[in-house]
Amino acid sequence: METIYQDFAPKGIQFFYVYKPLAHPELHNYVRPVSLDERLMHVTEAKRRLGSGITWLADTMANDFHKALVQFPNAEVILDPEGRVVMRRPWSRPAQLREDLAAIVGPVESPTTIADLDLPEQPPLPTAQKGVVPRVPLPEGALPMLVEVVEQTSTPYYVKLRAEGAPELWDTGKGEMYLGFHLDPLYRVHWNNEVDPVEWRISAPDGVVVTPSQGIGADPDAPADADPREFIVEVDGTPGAVVDVQVQYFACDDALTFCIPVRQNYQVTLVRDTSHSWTIRTDADGNWGRPSPQ
Repeated sequence: METIYQDFAPKGIQFFYVYKPLAHPELHNYVRPVSLDERLMHVTEAKRRLGSGITWLADTMANDFHKALVQFPNAEVILDPEGRVVMRRPWSRPAQLREDLAAIVGPVESPTTIADLDLPEQPPLPTAQKGVVPRVPLPEGALPMLVEVVEQTSTPYYVKLRAEGAPELWDTGKGEMYLGFHLDPLYRVHWNNEVDPVEWRISAPDGVVVTPSQGIGADPDAPADADPREFIVEVDGTPGAVVDVQVQYFACDDALTFCIPVRQNYQVTLVRDTSHSWTIRTDADGNWGRPSPQ
């Protein structure tokens, strides 16, 4: 510890938040970004919500930092001035972190408390009405599958695809798969139920059968809502196979300045996406939980 203290002392301590993979899409309505620009939008939103002045860093879209250090959603790491790992913990423990820092660089006379910070935490972004369209039951033990956008276009991915399956699907290539088309609240859009509903189609390679291979979303009486459009399909294929998902929808912003048709493409690989954690379900306000489908 003496050597470490001597290394740290002349340079002090710097704190950083690191934006890594979004661990639990749907919590507070946030969904997984598909580009570095969108990750930086999430960083801006985190700054607004938390009110903290700590510097933020964003991991690469390949999740290099996440893979190199600790693949946990709430990890904490102490690096020395040369970038060597002094301590890493899979889950943040503030009291233990304070003890670690005191042991490494020495104690402080007047420790800062949470109350001293007086952070102006803000609520999540509002959305259009939720709780309009019934939720679809997830396959038992469902976890995220690997989903990638086919191409980045000038039109944002206002809708994000979540594809999830139980272990037998990514182990054998056979089983149920959940497809969920979730609106991205950072773009402040909603489903306009006075135009055509969302439509999707799956193209599978030889040897892979997806049933059904196409579908149309709900068409509720409410003029607008922000509920996901969800479907369950049966897959009969092989592990690691790639299927193409095309979705067509109208993107309509909450300020009512535009309502445009959008067609976008995703690829779903029948493997477990290890960069993302377990599935959650939220209530109509985006709060944590696994409510039973209506």
